[in-house]
Amino acid sequence: MVDRHFSEPDLADLYDYFNPWGSTPQDEFYLDLVLRSHAVLDVGCGTGKIQRVARERGHTGRLVGLDPAAAMLEVGRRDREDIEWIHGDLLAGPYDDPGHGPFAGAFDLVMMSGHAFQVFTSDEELRAVLAAVRRALVPGGRFAFETRNPAVRGWESWNPERVRTVQGPGGRRATSVHRLREVRGDLVTFTSDYTLEGWAEPVVSRSTLRFPDPGPLDRFLAQAGLTVDERYGYWDRTPLTATSTEIITLARPA
Repeated sequence: MVDRHFSEPDLADLYDYFNPWGSTPQDEFYLDLVLRSHAVLDVGCGTGKIQRVARERGHTGRLVGLDPAAAMLEVGRRDREDIEWIHGDLLAGPYDDPGHGPFAGAFDLVMMSGHAFQVFTSDEELRAVLAAVRRALVPGGRFAFETRNPAVRGWESWNPERVRTVQGPGGRRATSVHRLREVRGDLVTFTSDYTLEGWAEPVVSRSTLRFPDPGPLDRFLAQAGLTVDERYGYWDRTPLTATSTEIITLARPA
């Protein structure tokens, strides 16, 4: 089930205001990978910010944005029509074309940015998704993704709350408030309250993310026939350490 802050059109319209290009160094990191790849599948692409900028900067190959949230895809589609926007997921394929089936052997880069990898919260789901990634890659292709490093316990910064305020559509004031609700093992649950000047009341979304350690993460990759090719602790490609905020992984078919 898609979290509310991705599935509702009003909230999807706010996404790029809270996450403009360049607001995180991951944007340029992934853009570099995309520009060096001919066929790219962006899983959980959201509004497709990285794919859209890649087109602006001259990418002429195949760019596919895949997301189960139609509202997010619509934001991207309004900006650019020269990207394949697909409403669906890795396991089912396109929702409006069930006969198409999952993606297979078509991409030299499969990517999940914005911590999208962390939405897969069960072992069963994670194994199935990674197997689907492996099937989608051409020989020698790469899978790029990141998770937050659980060793630094980043979720503690959401307690009691993390507040952001930006200038939203039409110059109206928009606010997001993230509140930690529960930590159970490697699963972290939080709520996000969104307000926009002119709304009668906040809109609340509830999310659960998984924070895997590198060891279990690599075992899941190996089970899917993937091997770690590069591993970093931050977007400047510094090595992963116990104090790194990110676990950035580039994997290849074994």
